Amino acid sequence: MSQTPPDALSRVLRGGRVFSSFALRIGAILYDLLLVVSIVFIGSAVFLPVSGGEAPAPGTWTSVAYQLYLLALVYLFFVLFWTRGGRTLGMLAWRLRVVNAGGTPPTLGQASVRFAAAGLSWALLGLGFVWALFDAEHRALHDRLAGTWLIREPDEG
Repeated sequence: MSQTPPDALSRVLRGGRVFSSFALRIGAILYDLLLVVSIVFIGSAVFLPVSGGEAPAPGTWTSVAYQLYLLALVYLFFVLFWTRGGRTLGMLAWRLRVVNAGGTPPTLGQASVRFAAAGLSWALLGLGFVWALFDAEHRALHDRLAGTWLIREPDEG
């Protein structure tokens, strides 16, 4: 797992930023889940002509292509938002942002690791997310592995 650089905390927390709470993290996940379901729904409608208008039969090349296509759409959704501004639409609603040790949006590599490791966090029955409840910096397992932090921006008012 990545270790916190000695001066990283001061850089990550500059400007009144604080670590995200677990409840806000879950709120952003639920919001983004609605968007991901929409992306998968629209992506499936676009894919239907490839499969002749029918659901791909399990175990066929079309089924594998369909699954990889949907995974790519979800990957692009998260990674593009994280690298372009550090936040998805769900994170924007809760004033959350993913940052690296420099306090900037993650690199493509960090965002890709975070995406893959978030899959691991889910595969562990959500324990990778529960990790944030016990972590001193409120970092989930995938944030530790990617070298990122989920922070809350201060009120702009």
